[in-house]
Amino acid sequence: MTLVLLCQFTAQHVSDVNTSIFRSLRLLAELFLQHLEQIYIRPLIETKHILFYTRYIDDILIIYDSEATDDDYLTQYTNTIHNNLQFNPTLESDGHISFLDLTITRRNTRIEIDIYRKPTTIDTTIHFTSTHPIEHKLAAYRYHITRMLSLPLKTTQHKKEWETILHNAQQNGFPPTMIHKLRYQIEHKTKHISPQDRKNKKWATFTYISPQIRKITNLFRNTNIRITYKCRNTIANRIKPPRDHTPPHNQCGIYQLTCNTCNLLYVGQTSHSLSIRYKEHIRYIRSNNPQSAYALHILQNRHEYGPMDNTMTLLKHINNQSLLLPYEQYHTQALHHNRKLIPEQSPGDTNPLFQAVINP
Repeated sequence: MTLVLLCQFTAQHVSDVNTSIFRSLRLLAELFLQHLEQIYIRPLIETKHILFYTRYIDDILIIYDSEATDDDYLTQYTNTIHNNLQFNPTLESDGHISFLDLTITRRNTRIEIDIYRKPTTIDTTIHFTSTHPIEHKLAAYRYHITRMLSLPLKTTQHKKEWETILHNAQQNGFPPTMIHKLRYQIEHKTKHISPQDRKNKKWATFTYISPQIRKITNLFRNTNIRITYKCRNTIANRIKPPRDHTPPHNQCGIYQLTCNTCNLLYVGQTSHSLSIRYKEHIRYIRSNNPQSAYALHILQNRHEYGPMDNTMTLLKHINNQSLLLPYEQYHTQALHHNRKLIPEQSPGDTNPLFQAVINP
């Protein structure tokens, strides 16, 4: 009986030059490896020294006949391919070897496949209660379920993997019914998008701040625009220091002014610093010039205003002047909806997009 051995090689880039190529110029590195495979590996396959060869980046799986080929010969041969490439073989152990996320087992008449998880693998995914799109939360489970259904697993292995998926989902706060529903959708997926339809689709990206954002994205449901989401509440954004250390009153953007007598609010915009804009409002009041709605409110009602630190608040820092007006309209509409806007300031026409966010 012919003995077939499974062997995995990992290419280690010895020189700093090659390390730089693999990190910065991946396409060039891939072309370089394919060139070497065409010259040095293909003859081994044609002469039956190797029965099977596949590579993913720098992880290689080789199947060879131990009666026709010696593993020492393969190691010596591959290590002469290039001076800066070293191949360290990992031979099968008790008929088992792990390649990527698979465990490959050699039987007498067949090869079996199981799912492999490293001992250091953890079951943490995006938690169900986190402020992320549900598509992002389910992405890991969609991948695991699709992998489980597509691989030729034995019944016991299939059951074990499904129990692992359910356990991981429960550890991360997901209802079991949601994972069962996801599996049903994957198993019964019948909708196929043609290449032409895929080409005609346009994509729009929205920042996912809360589930209320879907009030807006649902407006595009019956259009040729497909929606994708991005999140800002990532670990990188949490731990990196703030970029702008400028005090709020030295920044520009959208601000609000408070009336100290009735506690109603005024919303304004400025492309200059808030301190400059505050001085302008105070000058209008002291010169009895109702040029702004806030000055008009203070003058005709004989209400009081306070110092800038207690009266003026930066709502949103904005450098792009084209965004000043829409953000001002949004905050004005929000205060008007909550009955906190001074009556002297007109809220303008109701914007349905803003209203969908203000009143979910």
